[in-house]
Amino acid sequence: MITNSFIFLERIGDKLEQNIWKNGIYDWDSFLKRKSVNGLSRHRKLYYDRKILNARKALYNFDSSYFLEILPKSEMWRLYEFFKEDAVFLDIETTGLDKHDDITVFGLYDGLNTKIMINGINLDYNALKKELQKYKLIVTFNGASFDLPFIEKVCPALIPKIPNFDVKSVTDRLGLRGGLKNIEKMLCIGRSEVVEKFYGGDALTLWRMYRATGDDYYLNLLVEYNEYDITNLEIVAEHCVKRMKERIFNGFSKKEQNSDTQ
Repeated sequence: MITNSFIFLERIGDKLEQNIWKNGIYDWDSFLKRKSVNGLSRHRKLYYDRKILNARKALYNFDSSYFLEILPKSEMWRLYEFFKEDAVFLDIETTGLDKHDDITVFGLYDGLNTKIMINGINLDYNALKKELQKYKLIVTFNGASFDLPFIEKVCPALIPKIPNFDVKSVTDRLGLRGGLKNIEKMLCIGRSEVVEKFYGGDALTLWRMYRATGDDYYLNLLVEYNEYDITNLEIVAEHCVKRMKERIFNGFSKKEQNSDTQ
């Protein structure tokens, strides 16, 4: 999808991007091959050619950080298909929102395996920083507003300077309202019978029960809850990217819709 995008170019908004597509220019290659584009001066077209060539070079060098400043935050989803093999789904549990509060559980999922780090047991921020350096894209749910700022407060510079695809920015646009669990229900995505009953505030209760009793039963439930958060997030992200592509390509010809749009 990113190679079909022009919204990262200066002064290109939704309307002008749609106009470019309507002119039969569906990707970077077709834009570069055109000598002129309706609505663009020759000087501006040549300037955009240079910007697209720079973006293409960065993309095929797997430099996702290049798009961090030029792609609107609400459009980071467009990077997902290209970088999904190098993406990590991230979610944290915390003791609250006060200035002295901390991370209790830090969950990562790479599409195959989960890594769950627990405060006081195996949460090592140095090892975690090294782990996060492996990825090109961070996928969260409401992470731009909560998870990432909270992590930065607790451990500055832990998160690498790579794009964050905040799935919530897309679910809102698709009419999927509420938190992750509510959206899971709307999409018929399940959890285990016990964890299905939990919501965000229950994660803190489980942590407090574990700390008060030392009973691993509560800790295991908390870990399971966090694992569902990150594994189900992948399913929601895949659904949302598919829906957003369908919206965008609605005006494309059937031939173009069936082509490789990644």
